[in-house]
Amino acid sequence: MEEMGLRERKKRRMYQDVSDTAVRLFLERGFDAVSVAEVAAAAGISKPTLFRYFPAKEDLVLHRIADHETEAARVVAQAADPLDALRRNFLDGLERCDPVTGLNDHPAVLAFHRLLYGTPALVARVYGYLERSEAALAEALGGGLDARLAAGQIIAVQRILALENWRRIAAGEGVEQVRPDAVEAAERAFGRLAAGLPGLTVQSDETR
Repeated sequence: MEEMGLRERKKRRMYQDVSDTAVRLFLERGFDAVSVAEVAAAAGISKPTLFRYFPAKEDLVLHRIADHETEAARVVAQAADPLDALRRNFLDGLERCDPVTGLNDHPAVLAFHRLLYGTPALVARVYGYLERSEAALAEALGGGLDARLAAGQIIAVQRILALENWRRIAAGEGVEQVRPDAVEAAERAFGRLAAGLPGLTVQSDETR
């Protein structure tokens, strides 16, 4: 069991190291100007090995946010009130300046977001990430059309809130200047979701 744990840790470390190397090169020279072969060489691995970890070049960047792909689904699991759980989770993220909320002005975070949102290929890849987030949340909400419709609205609201925060931060406003508006916007947005999605619950396997 310990050996399996060690292998998993090494695998995760490899993912992180290669992704960090790629992002550094992309930030220095631009996403399109750096080849996968150059990333592999800088990371000290072969190109085929890199593709075993990252099927597409864009995945080298999106690895930074991969942990958030199923975050909404994890938050609502076992929650009596899914929307309230998601609201509180987003507000907590704003309090912590979690980069995924857009409310973070650290230079490295801003540079990463400029790379992510300023590269058409990465923007297109983000939509796949959002679709998987929606699918995971819809499954947590019980599956079916109503759950998919709800998940689509929720993920879209979180995305738009985060983008608005990032847009203002990127334009030069400070975190403390943006935070009150970000909190008020989140409360308003989740309130509207609650009004439009009354009775939203997490369904157990027995009730599906």
